[in-house]
Amino acid sequence: MEKFILNITASSGEFYQGYCESLTLPTGDGVYGVQAGHNPVLVALHMGIAKFTVDGETREVLVGDGIAEVTPTFVLLLVDSAERPEDIDRNRAEAARIRAEERLQHKQSMHEYYQS
Repeated sequence: MEKFILNITASSGEFYQGYCESLTLPTGDGVYGVQAGHNPVLVALHMGIAKFTVDGETREVLVGDGIAEVTPTFVLLLVDSAERPEDIDRNRAEAARIRAEERLQHKQSMHEYYQS
């Protein structure tokens, strides 16, 4: 199977760089698939699970909102955050969810509402 270079860069730094056989990305319309030789395109990413295959092994990464630049030979993901699902601290994630729900219950501007 043909390969392409995948670079996943989060706001905290580079998460992954290497060859990849296939990739699926979370978008507002569902899942977007990419393989080597794909036509150039920019794709808006939404928080969700991105899956990519390296040497026949599928890997998952939870990505935040961002953008993907797709070309025939490489894909660059620029995302707010990137974490392997097994590295997520459930207690920290639950605390963040509770804080967000509390913020949503207070009167706020539309900008603050969307941030929450």
